[in-house]
Amino acid sequence: MQEARRKGQVAKSQDLTGAITLLVLLLILIVNRDWFIISLERVFITYLHSFAAHDITAQTVPYFVAQSLLMLFQILAPVTLVALLVVIIINLAQVGFLFAPTVLVPKMERLSVTGGFKRIFSTRGLVEFLKAFFIIFVIGALCFWIIHTRIPDLLILSMTTPGRGLYVVSDLMLVVLAAAAGVYLFLALLDLLYQRHAHHKQMMMTKQEVKDEYRQTEGDPHLKAWLRRRQREISLNNIREEVPRATVVVTNPTHVAVALRYVEGEMEAPKVTAKGAEYLAKVIRELAEQHNVPIVENREVARFLHQRVDVGQDVPVGLYQAVAEMIAMVYRVKKQRNAG
Repeated sequence: MQEARRKGQVAKSQDLTGAITLLVLLLILIVNRDWFIISLERVFITYLHSFAAHDITAQTVPYFVAQSLLMLFQILAPVTLVALLVVIIINLAQVGFLFAPTVLVPKMERLSVTGGFKRIFSTRGLVEFLKAFFIIFVIGALCFWIIHTRIPDLLILSMTTPGRGLYVVSDLMLVVLAAAAGVYLFLALLDLLYQRHAHHKQMMMTKQEVKDEYRQTEGDPHLKAWLRRRQREISLNNIREEVPRATVVVTNPTHVAVALRYVEGEMEAPKVTAKGAEYLAKVIRELAEQHNVPIVENREVARFLHQRVDVGQDVPVGLYQAVAEMIAMVYRVKKQRNAG
């Protein structure tokens, strides 16, 4: 879901944005209806007065039209800005702040005719088409029915003043907009639920995608298994090389084994040259027996060295006495054998 959001793929309803924007515009029209009507009257009067007071030529008509359009723009500009602000707020409410530059990157598949037809005639494309058709049909039928019931009011427009006619038309327009906005909002809320369901279903991963995701987060199982085998091979090679040269092997006695080497006069302290648990401990003991390396059982020392001291490090100062006693015992045994 996070990856899809970074790509700009989020669940949102454009119809909900349109419905709420329409409701806001409707409220603006209701609250400021008198101001709109007076402003429109002023536009019409200015437009008609311009034609009555000046000669109508090919050169003057564009000027009169531009003047009227400018006045209309001054009326509609604040409403347009409010509508734009509402669109921004509704989109933020649906998906939050989202910056997805990847959406702006041109992609060849978007220019593909075949890909375009696939998107149009896909299941989702068909659903979107039927949804849009249904919304247009329902709202259109509702507006037609309302206008049909108001035909008698429209027929008397020719017998009323322009000001009165604007109020009649505005009343009808507000009723139609209110009905359309209400129905549109209801359908948009249903569309929002559908969009979220469709997005959630689209984001569901296949078994292969789950495996790929696991590889990305936890690592490739095959690679991890290969690394474990490689680490074991390196450990075995190190054990085979170092145990025969060890001075003593300290055991737990079966679960842990640590090989120590000390050369008097060359080394300041005994050093851990190999260590292992379970299978590796068994290999260390077997190599020690094959090469006549003394094996001493000391659970505490073996466990501490295996857990706290890495291969290649000296024995900690706190274990000097215990390790020295073991090495001294090994030397005594060797002297006795040599003497014998």
